[in-house]
Amino acid sequence: DVQLQASGGGLVQPGGSLRLSCVASGFNFGSAIAWFRQAPGKGREGVSARRSGDGLTVYADSVKGRFTMSRDKAENTFYLQMNALEPEDTAVYYCATASGNVFYENIFRPEVYNYWGQGTQVTVSS
Repeated sequence: DVQLQASGGGLVQPGGSLRLSCVASGFNFGSAIAWFRQAPGKGREGVSARRSGDGLTVYADSVKGRFTMSRDKAENTFYLQMNALEPEDTAVYYCATASGNVFYENIFRPEVYNYWGQGTQVTVSS
Protein backbone atom coordinates (compact mmCIF):
# COMPACT_ATOMS: atom_id res chain seq x y z
CA ASP A 1 0.00 0.00 0.00
CA VAL A 2 1.50 3.33 -1.11
CA GLN A 3 1.32 6.04 1.53
CA LEU A 4 2.86 9.37 2.47
CA GLN A 5 2.58 10.34 6.10
CA ALA A 6 3.13 13.98 7.07
CA SER A 7 3.69 15.08 10.65
CA GLY A 8 5.26 17.79 12.77
CA GLY A 9 2.69 20.55 12.59
CA GLY A 10 1.45 22.45 15.59
CA LEU A 11 0.91 25.82 17.21
CA VAL A 12 3.93 28.11 17.40
CA GLN A 13 4.48 31.77 18.20
CA PRO A 14 5.69 34.19 15.53
CA GLY A 15 9.44 33.84 15.14
CA GLY A 16 9.37 30.23 16.22
CA SER A 17 10.37 27.06 14.38
CA LEU A 18 8.87 23.74 13.38
CA ARG A 19 10.15 20.78 11.42
CA LEU A 20 7.74 18.85 9.26
CA SER A 21 8.43 15.26 8.26
CA CYS A 22 7.07 13.16 5.41
CA VAL A 23 7.61 9.41 5.45
CA ALA A 24 6.96 7.21 2.43
CA SER A 25 5.83 3.61 2.84
CA GLY A 26 5.27 1.06 0.14
CA PHE A 27 7.48 2.83 -2.40
CA ASN A 28 10.53 5.01 -2.84
CA PHE A 29 10.22 8.69 -3.58
CA GLY A 30 9.80 9.50 -7.25
CA SER A 31 11.31 12.06 -9.57
CA ALA A 32 10.40 15.00 -7.34
CA ILE A 33 9.27 15.67 -3.81
CA ALA A 34 7.51 18.78 -2.61
CA TRP A 35 5.77 20.60 0.16
CA PHE A 36 2.58 22.53 -0.55
CA ARG A 37 0.35 24.48 1.78
CA GLN A 38 -3.24 25.62 1.76
CA ALA A 39 -4.57 28.41 3.93
CA PRO A 40 -8.30 28.82 4.59
CA GLY A 41 -10.06 30.21 1.54
CA LYS A 42 -6.95 29.98 -0.64
CA GLY A 43 -5.63 27.60 -3.25
CA ARG A 44 -2.84 25.11 -2.72
CA GLU A 45 0.54 26.75 -3.21
CA GLY A 46 3.98 25.30 -3.61
CA VAL A 47 6.38 25.98 -0.75
CA SER A 48 9.44 23.93 -1.62
CA ALA A 49 10.29 21.23 -4.12
CA ARG A 50 13.28 19.10 -4.98
CA ARG A 51 13.98 17.17 -8.13
CA SER A 52 15.65 13.82 -7.46
CA GLY A 53 17.75 13.52 -10.60
CA ASP A 54 19.76 16.72 -10.40
CA GLY A 55 18.96 17.83 -6.84
CA LEU A 56 17.38 21.06 -8.02
CA THR A 57 15.68 22.60 -5.00
CA VAL A 58 13.37 25.58 -5.22
CA TYR A 59 11.51 27.66 -2.70
CA ALA A 60 8.59 30.03 -2.91
CA ASP A 61 9.71 33.64 -2.60
CA SER A 62 7.67 34.01 0.59
CA VAL A 63 9.74 31.37 2.42
CA LYS A 64 13.24 31.83 0.97
CA GLY A 65 15.84 32.17 3.67
CA ARG A 66 13.47 30.84 6.32
CA PHE A 67 12.54 27.32 5.16
CA THR A 68 14.91 24.48 4.26
CA MET A 69 14.01 21.22 2.61
CA SER A 70 16.10 18.10 3.18
CA ARG A 71 15.93 14.39 2.56
CA ASP A 72 17.05 11.25 4.35
CA LYS A 73 17.18 8.51 1.71
CA ALA A 74 17.94 5.77 4.23
CA GLU A 75 14.80 6.59 6.19
CA ASN A 76 12.73 7.33 3.07
CA THR A 77 11.81 10.60 4.71
CA PHE A 78 12.00 14.23 3.73
CA TYR A 79 11.73 17.27 5.91
CA LEU A 80 10.81 20.93 5.90
CA GLN A 81 12.62 22.96 8.52
CA MET A 82 10.66 26.17 9.07
CA ASN A 83 12.29 29.03 10.95
CA ALA A 84 11.22 32.60 11.67
CA LEU A 85 7.61 31.60 11.23
CA GLU A 86 5.07 34.29 10.50
CA PRO A 87 1.27 34.35 10.93
CA GLU A 88 1.04 34.26 7.11
CA ASP A 89 2.59 30.78 7.21
CA THR A 90 -0.52 29.41 8.90
CA ALA A 91 -1.91 26.66 6.68
CA VAL A 92 -2.31 22.93 6.24
CA TYR A 93 0.96 21.62 4.85
CA TYR A 94 1.02 18.69 2.45
CA CYS A 95 3.87 16.59 1.19
CA ALA A 96 3.78 15.11 -2.28
CA THR A 97 5.86 13.13 -4.72
CA ALA A 98 5.75 12.77 -8.47
CA SER A 99 6.52 9.58 -10.37
CA GLY A 100 6.83 11.19 -13.81
CA ASN A 101 9.26 13.76 -15.16
CA VAL A 102 8.96 17.17 -13.58
CA PHE A 103 10.17 20.19 -15.49
CA TYR A 104 11.31 23.31 -13.68
CA GLU A 105 8.39 25.37 -14.94
CA ASN A 106 5.91 22.83 -13.54
CA ILE A 107 7.57 22.06 -10.25
CA PHE A 108 4.98 23.97 -8.20
CA ARG A 109 1.94 22.73 -10.10
CA PRO A 110 -0.06 20.39 -7.82
CA GLU A 111 -1.35 18.31 -10.74
CA VAL A 112 2.21 17.13 -11.45
CA TYR A 113 2.28 15.21 -8.18
CA ASN A 114 0.41 11.92 -7.98
CA TYR A 115 0.98 10.91 -4.36
CA TRP A 116 -0.04 13.12 -1.45
CA GLY A 117 0.17 12.96 2.30
CA GLN A 118 -2.81 13.75 4.47
CA GLY A 119 -1.68 17.21 5.57
CA THR A 120 -0.50 18.62 8.87
CA GLN A 121 -1.78 21.86 10.41
CA VAL A 122 0.67 24.67 11.12
CA THR A 123 -0.67 27.61 13.12
CA VAL A 124 1.49 30.64 13.84
CA SER A 125 -0.11 32.86 16.43
CA SER A 126 0.69 34.68 19.63
